[in-house]
Amino acid sequence: MSAADLIRARAGELGFDAVAFARAVPLDVDHSRYRAFLEAGYHGELSYLADNVELRRDVSVPELLEGTRTVIALARRYARADEDRDPPLAQTIARYARGRDYHNFVEKRARLLAKFIRRLGEGVGARAFVDAAPVLERAWAARAGLGFIGKNGLLIVPGQGSYCLLGEVLTTLELAPEDYGSPIGERCGSCTACLEACPTSAFVAPFVLDARRCVSYQTIERRTTDALEADFGERLFGCDACQEVCPYNRVAPSGNAAPFAPLERWGDVGLATLVTLDESAFFRLTDASPVRRATRATLAASAVRLAARRLARAPDDADARRALDAARHHDDPAVVALAARLAPHA
Repeated sequence: MSAADLIRARAGELGFDAVAFARAVPLDVDHSRYRAFLEAGYHGELSYLADNVELRRDVSVPELLEGTRTVIALARRYARADEDRDPPLAQTIARYARGRDYHNFVEKRARLLAKFIRRLGEGVGARAFVDAAPVLERAWAARAGLGFIGKNGLLIVPGQGSYCLLGEVLTTLELAPEDYGSPIGERCGSCTACLEACPTSAFVAPFVLDARRCVSYQTIERRTTDALEADFGERLFGCDACQEVCPYNRVAPSGNAAPFAPLERWGDVGLATLVTLDESAFFRLTDASPVRRATRATLAASAVRLAARRLARAPDDADARRALDAARHHDDPAVVALAARLAPHA
């Protein structure tokens, strides 16, 4: 077997659903697009995206892996067949975040793959990354032919869809020329379903997202700026709206998605509980969960928004009413202000 075949086989054993290879040539066009995104201010409070800008162009540097010859793009699908049976609160959380924190187990498997690659030859270097380094993951995945970038800016993997977590292994190993992939080209055609489905009109143009208007940003990353005045729908943490309508996600869910099943705790928690959490209770509730990323105040604000929406539709919703009552005494003034604005007479 070739080195590429050995890597594919090992990646499959580790649970990755797709793997592809790109030559580690600097990203010029993609890097220019990234700079334009930053210059427009679309990253909002995500200041880390503006760090190490030049480093994101070339992976063959000492800060990442000097002498990198190959970028191995990896995809791990998280869509599940039984999502409609998830607890009600879990269904307000983006699909990737309902279960265990993916950083822990996906990155561990990527590191195991890197360890395997280092054994393929004397002096071979390999280093794994999953969503935690200045690497333009989607750009490298597209270059490798792992998938194509949809109009919502997400990577769509043929046969897998876009409900995929991405990772990469950088390696000094050079593969046979025929093992390197090439971009497969955009396949959205005239479809604009994802753009039209966005509840906050966050897409400035096809392929261009103003993150400041995105529900995921608003419910996870926003800290100091004012909350966006828009209806987020039944969404507490993150948003899958642009993926739910994508025709490429009509593929059968993976049988490999057990780690993404909802944590049992989401079946025991209501909106009022989320609003009344103190710091220690917040950390207990979000232990080993991606939801911790939101911070206690941001999660409470999202619960207030959802409670106000539910109470407007069902005035007898006791949990929603308790959540709004509790919000008026929250220790974060922004949460108090949000409750007063969204439900002044509740």
